Amino acid sequence: MALVDWDLASTTAARFGPTGPSVTLEQATEVVADLRRLADEAVGHVAEYTGMTPQLADGPVRVVDRRTWAEVNVQGLRTVISPLTDKLEEKVGFLGNVVGAKVTGVEAGAVLGYLSGKVLGQYDIFGAPVGQLLLVAPNIVGMERRIKADPRDFRLWVCLHEVTHRTQFTAVPWLREHFLAEVRAFVEATEPPSASLLTQAYQQIAAAIKAAREPDDARGTSLLEAVQSPEQRAVLDRLTAVLTLLEGHAEVVMDGVGPQVIPSVARIRAAFDKRRNPSNPVEQYLRKLLGIDIKMRQYAEGRRFVQAVLDRVGMDGLNRIWTSPQTLPTLDEIADPDAWVTRVVTAAAPG
Repeated sequence: MALVDWDLASTTAARFGPTGPSVTLEQATEVVADLRRLADEAVGHVAEYTGMTPQLADGPVRVVDRRTWAEVNVQGLRTVISPLTDKLEEKVGFLGNVVGAKVTGVEAGAVLGYLSGKVLGQYDIFGAPVGQLLLVAPNIVGMERRIKADPRDFRLWVCLHEVTHRTQFTAVPWLREHFLAEVRAFVEATEPPSASLLTQAYQQIAAAIKAAREPDDARGTSLLEAVQSPEQRAVLDRLTAVLTLLEGHAEVVMDGVGPQVIPSVARIRAAFDKRRNPSNPVEQYLRKLLGIDIKMRQYAEGRRFVQAVLDRVGMDGLNRIWTSPQTLPTLDEIADPDAWVTRVVTAAAPG
C-alpha cells in the first residue's frame, strides 16, 4: 500500500475546492471557446515579442475546471514523489502505511483544493510528452468579475502569461528535462527519517506555523522550506532561481505585449496586483504557511531581474539565458542582474 492515498487526495481536493462563479451552460461554452481562441492568438504575440520559436510540438490548450486542475496536479505529485515514497515504505510498517496514507492523502488534497481556487493557469510540465497548458476557467471568470475587468482583455492578459510559460519549455528543448532532473534531485536528497530527524522536522514545522502567524514577518518560512535537508536546500536554491526567472520572464512579456493588444491593461495590472495582496488574515496565514507568498516574491524579483537584463543588453542578450543550463542565472544573480550580464554576455563578447 502506498504512503499517500492518491484517490483520497483527489476526493479531498474536490471537497475543499471552492464553488462558483455562477454561469449558464451557454456562458460556460462561450468562455471555453474564447479562452482557446485567445490562447492561440497569444502564441503569435509572444513569439513576436520574445523572438522565441517553439522547437517542440505541443498539444492544444486544455480549459479545465478546478477539480480537473487538482486531479492533474495529484498525478504530477504522484509522479514526482514516488521515488521518495518507495524509500519511506521500506522503513514504515503496515500500520503506518494504512494510517499515514490517509493522513497524507487528506493533507495533499486539502492543499490542492485550496490552490484550485487561486490558480488562473499553469503549464504542467509533468504532462506527457512535453507538457500541457491548462487554463482554469472558473478562476479566470471569477477574477475578471471581482476586478470588473473587460473579459476579452483580461482573458488575453492571462493567456499571454501562460503561453509564455509554454513557449519557454517548447522553444528551449533542454529546459524541461533540466527542470525535472532538479526536481528528482530534490526528492532523492530526502532520506527516510530517524526518530531524531522526525523530532527536528516537527520543530521546524512548528516554526513555520509560528512564522506564518507573524504579520510583520515579510519573509516567513513555508512548510516546504521547514523540512529541507542541507542537500535539498542546495537543489531548491537552483530550482528557485529557475522558477523566479520563468515567472519574471512571463511577467515582463505580458507587460511588454499588453499595451499593444490590450486597451485596458494598465487598469487590469493595477487591480490584479492589489488582489495579490489579500487583507483577509486567514488568507494571509494560509498563503504564508503554504509558501504562496514565496510565489508572489518570485513574480516581483524575477520581473526586476528580467527587466534589468532587457534594459541592459536587449532581447538578444536576454535570450542568451536559454543557451544551456550553465547560462541560467543563479539565485545570487537574480538579485544582481549585472553579475549575470558580466558572466554570460560580456565574458562571451569577442575582443
